[in-house]
Amino acid sequence: MRVLISGASIAGPVLAYWLDRYGFEVCVVERTPAPRKTGGGHAVDLFGPAMRIVDRMGVAEQIRMRATGTDALVVHRPSGRPVTLDLRKLFRVVSDDHVEIMRDDLSEILYTATSSAVEYLFDDSIAAIADSGEVSFERNPERRFDVIVGADGLHSKVRALVFGPESDFTTWLGAYLAVFSVPDHLGSDGVMQMIYDVGRAAGVYSAANLPDARAGFFLRPAQPLYYQHRDVERQKQLLHQHFRDMAWEVPRLLGELDQTASFYFDSITQLRLDTWSRGRVAVVGDAAYCPGPAVGGSTSMAVVGAYTLAGELAAHPGDYPAAFAAYERRLADYVRRSRSFARTAAKSLIPARRWQLWAMVNAIRVLNVLPAPVSRAAAELNATGVRLHESIAVPDYTEFDPTR
Repeated sequence: MRVLISGASIAGPVLAYWLDRYGFEVCVVERTPAPRKTGGGHAVDLFGPAMRIVDRMGVAEQIRMRATGTDALVVHRPSGRPVTLDLRKLFRVVSDDHVEIMRDDLSEILYTATSSAVEYLFDDSIAAIADSGEVSFERNPERRFDVIVGADGLHSKVRALVFGPESDFTTWLGAYLAVFSVPDHLGSDGVMQMIYDVGRAAGVYSAANLPDARAGFFLRPAQPLYYQHRDVERQKQLLHQHFRDMAWEVPRLLGELDQTASFYFDSITQLRLDTWSRGRVAVVGDAAYCPGPAVGGSTSMAVVGAYTLAGELAAHPGDYPAAFAAYERRLADYVRRSRSFARTAAKSLIPARRWQLWAMVNAIRVLNVLPAPVSRAAAELNATGVRLHESIAVPDYTEFDPTR
């Protein structure tokens, strides 16, 4: 069976790896001219189930070696002394096995694990998909595939071609996120520093393998912002407009916008699709069930989802409708709970009221003094809360793997 995957970031290479292991003929098309390496990207999280999957892929140790090493968060406020959160303690509560890594580092590791066995078409994208499986590309000749998978992110072109406009399936969670590269003025060795105010937050962090740092800006405006998705200048103007009067290191961070080497800006938006397949086309990762950037553990979900889709295609040879249905059944509850958690997390990420800022600071103080076993026991009582990413069972598809 011939499978085309659109997207070579996270879900695409994971899906390609497992499909190749199960004997499928795999091609990955990616619009960027080369494997993504824009200076590290931004930090993402992998939780226990995703770590078990990458361990089976033989790349877990590489991922651990490229971990960011961030183990503390210092919270500044317009008034009052800073408070420090021990992130190691927090993530021991949240996950049995957690790794934070820069997104581009993770993508590079996953691409390298597949590049010798899987065909990659860089600097190209899908232009049209016929019901018969004929695919037209922007640059390469037309080809036919048995299955086409969109692993091309929240703004998926495959989803737009097959399911319809993005606006039909997205819900804004009330906030925006920007991440861009800056010089490491603060020497951010293992420490993330942020200043919080009502409706906005800004901070800076680095990683063990980065020569510079990342500035992160979070905004909760009263109304949606108006800009084009690829209009970077407008996005930078919005940051200046909403943060120019903020204290601490914010003026210096904003001063780096014009010369930054990498820049990301997007709404914190949740994707809600009723189904993740149509005909011979399926979507996976953020293209299918993005719970919301920075609030829902979407990278870990993408790894689990790609692994599951590959396993179900192997478990239902030649019957992609049955495979797609099984894939959805496996993940439906996990996705539903992730959406619910993300909606709550988006509200607490950026305090909208003064009392919410006070509550966040005091919650940090409580977590710092509460014994870790007590915190973990409390967290385990609620599978829809902070430990939801540990609650998904990773299926065993070993019987379909001819290499074992």
